[in-house]
Amino acid sequence: MTIVQRLTPRACLLIGLAIIAATAATLLAFGQPPICTCGFVRVWQGDVMSAENSQQLSDWYSPSHFIHGLLFYGLMWLLFRRQPLRLRVLGAMLIECAWEILENTPMVINRYREATIALGYSGDSVINSVFDVLFMLLGFVFAWRLPVWASVAIGLFLEILCVVVIRDNLTLNVLMLLYPLDSILTWQSGG
Repeated sequence: MTIVQRLTPRACLLIGLAIIAATAATLLAFGQPPICTCGFVRVWQGDVMSAENSQQLSDWYSPSHFIHGLLFYGLMWLLFRRQPLRLRVLGAMLIECAWEILENTPMVINRYREATIALGYSGDSVINSVFDVLFMLLGFVFAWRLPVWASVAIGLFLEILCVVVIRDNLTLNVLMLLYPLDSILTWQSGG
């Protein structure tokens, strides 16, 4: 048994908190605001076109992070099923936190502005990124506790809900970042 495999649950919790703290510190160093520049914190921001989107605790992109957790659970199970769950959780956290950091680099922020409906996007507030990680963890826990069919059903429901309500979801977000299509952009813009 390796040293990593012998980590206690408490040690893994402390490592997880350190990963989140390091992510928050990195985002602060990037110049991302700790909270919404509006000066207050809301639990929910439902207007995707608002300057407060990606600035509050949760928004219409929180389901995407929940789905990340469902997917990361599946990935970690496929690749590392013999490893303790706590190590797979840490692996998922590292991936999610790496994405939160990458997502807030000028390169990705500019890509969002150029290729998606997020024309005024300036990155996430630090508190929004931390809660994105927590939503991913929630999705991971759901996937761990539920049968596969239920995780798939929840993921599909959230994708359909978001595409119906805001004309965006995880699938479209990834597509538009990697291979933007004018027809989808026009549709997302209400055209």
